[in-house]
Amino acid sequence: MNNLEMENELLEILKKVKALYIKYGIKSITMDDVARELGISKKTLYQYVQNKDELVEKVVDLHQAEQDVFFEKIKSKKLNAIQSLLWVNKLISKMMEDYNPSVEFDLKKYHSSVFRKIKERGQKKMFDSVLDNIIQGKKEGLYRSNINETLIAKMYVLRVEMMMESDVISRDEMRDPENIGQILEYHIRGIASEKGIKEYEEYKKYLDNANNTL
Repeated sequence: MNNLEMENELLEILKKVKALYIKYGIKSITMDDVARELGISKKTLYQYVQNKDELVEKVVDLHQAEQDVFFEKIKSKKLNAIQSLLWVNKLISKMMEDYNPSVEFDLKKYHSSVFRKIKERGQKKMFDSVLDNIIQGKKEGLYRSNINETLIAKMYVLRVEMMMESDVISRDEMRDPENIGQILEYHIRGIASEKGIKEYEEYKKYLDNANNTL
């Protein structure tokens, strides 16, 4: 088997393992379980990863790479700032549908280095994305010209982090697409100009009333 074939085989393995982790959590799925579910020997599995820690990290990297593909697709469409946010909101809603709290718990407790990597990368990506969006929206006249984009981006990241860690909002509430939309609307209406609010209301209605795909 050449390198390309091995890479493709590994990709298929990671996709199947990701589905197992989402369904059952990470701790409960052993390497024996993975080999059995994939219909391969443990010896074959260990040709691709040295241990469970490496398998978990590769699955996490795959998950983040899949998200990056979607974000890049949004960028390629040359949407305005508010349209982009609404598409990102659709992605977040879909992600939360697949969310299993035990995955986060297992990562935090049993794979802490991977969890820290996810958190640090996620915070930076969120900050950079929100900052770029605000700068774009100000140029387009969709956001108010007098807002401090760096401060607002930091506040947005902090707000999300606090909600994810807080007991005030339950995980079920965070998974509700309606609530996710309300959080986005709170952000947009706090920074949008009149033009931006009109664009938000019109484009949201467009997305709500059609089965739109990028």
